[in-house]
Amino acid sequence: MSITAARVQTELRRIARHPDENIIVKCDGTNMQRISAWLHGAKGTVYEKGQFELEFNIPENYPVVPLKVRMLTPIFHPNIDFRTGEICLDILKEREGWTPAWGILSVCRAILILLDNPDADSPLNCDAGNMVRAGDFRAYKSTSLMYISKFAMTGPFIEK
Repeated sequence: MSITAARVQTELRRIARHPDENIIVKCDGTNMQRISAWLHGAKGTVYEKGQFELEFNIPENYPVVPLKVRMLTPIFHPNIDFRTGEICLDILKEREGWTPAWGILSVCRAILILLDNPDADSPLNCDAGNMVRAGDFRAYKSTSLMYISKFAMTGPFIEK
């Protein structure tokens, strides 16, 4: 078994022993390089009713290099491209914020934090970034809620 596969197995066992009510992580069969996760938006945020699917592709040299992750559920957020699912988050960049101490669960938690704390200075979605930068939170919230009602109302979480 490779170091990468052993690390992923260890993380999955840890996640199973200590579940997080807002995160579900599953392995795609026996392929330790494909992991899927579901995030339930945190209470008190515009995303609280949404259920968002992530796709992890584990690189061969993980944990030395960062996880490759993208959002499969279309979402209206400055730091997430709703077409490709690309996520702009420092810890997902090899030379900026990644450290082998990060793992699947910590990346999921960081994405949940990002949802409620958009960084309009590095937008992948310029429309969302412009709304946040201009302080037009009413437009941002209503557009986000429209995306949630259209794309993120189903998933593995029981309605909270």
